[in-house]
Amino acid sequence: MGTVDERGQEGARGEVIETSATEIEPLEPGDGVGGPIVLFFILGLVASLILGWVVFPKLLYSQKKQPIDFNHALHNGLVDEGCESCHFFREDGSFSGAPKLAQCIDCHEELQGEDPEEKKFVEEYVVPEREVPWLVYSRQPDCVFFSHAAHVKMDCVTCHGPIGESDHLKIYEENRITGYSRDIWGKNIAGFKKNSWDRMKMDDCSECHRQNNVNQASVQTHRGGCFVCHK
Repeated sequence: MGTVDERGQEGARGEVIETSATEIEPLEPGDGVGGPIVLFFILGLVASLILGWVVFPKLLYSQKKQPIDFNHALHNGLVDEGCESCHFFREDGSFSGAPKLAQCIDCHEELQGEDPEEKKFVEEYVVPEREVPWLVYSRQPDCVFFSHAAHVKMDCVTCHGPIGESDHLKIYEENRITGYSRDIWGKNIAGFKKNSWDRMKMDDCSECHRQNNVNQASVQTHRGGCFVCHK
C-alpha cells in the first residue's frame, strides 16, 4: 500500500498524489468580489439619475410655437390700462382670459407696419375672421376652478411673471400625458422654485394663502369646502 504524508493523499492504486497548497487555501474575505458589485451599483445609480432627471423630462414634454409671436412690451406701451386693456373682467364678473379676435380687429383690421407676424395675423386670422388658437400657459386641469375675481388685489406678475415685459412668446411645452403646460408643474422636476410664478400647483396656492393670511378655515367651509376650487 502506498503511504500518505502531509503533502499528499493515497490514490486508487497506492500512488501518492501531490496536492498544491494553493488548491486547499481558503479565499480571504474581500478578495476582489465586492469591488465589481459596488461599481455596478454606482453605474446603475448614475444611469438612473440621468434617465430620470435629464432624458425623461425631454421625452415627457413636446415643444410647440404659438400661432402668432406676440410682443407684450410693444403693446403695453400703446395701451392705457396695462394688462387689463386686453385681459379684463366681463360684465358678468367672469374673466376674459386670452383676447378674442374682436379685441384685436380695432387696431389690426389693416396692417400697421412691416412686421411679418402682424402680416400673418391679418392674413390668417383677421381676414377669414378666425380666432387665434392660443396655447394657454396657465390653463389649469378641467377639475380645477380658479377665480380671478377673488385675486384682483394681487399683481399679475405674482402668478404670470414679467410676461408683460417680453418681446416674444416663449416656447409652449406640453405634457404628452396630461396635455397641460409645463408651467403648471414647473421647470424643475423636483418641484423646487425661485419665484412665485415658477409653477402653479396646489401647494403654491396654499403657500400664497398662508403668506397673505387668508383664512383657510373659511375657504374650506365656504360653499362646499374643497369644491370651492375643485369640481
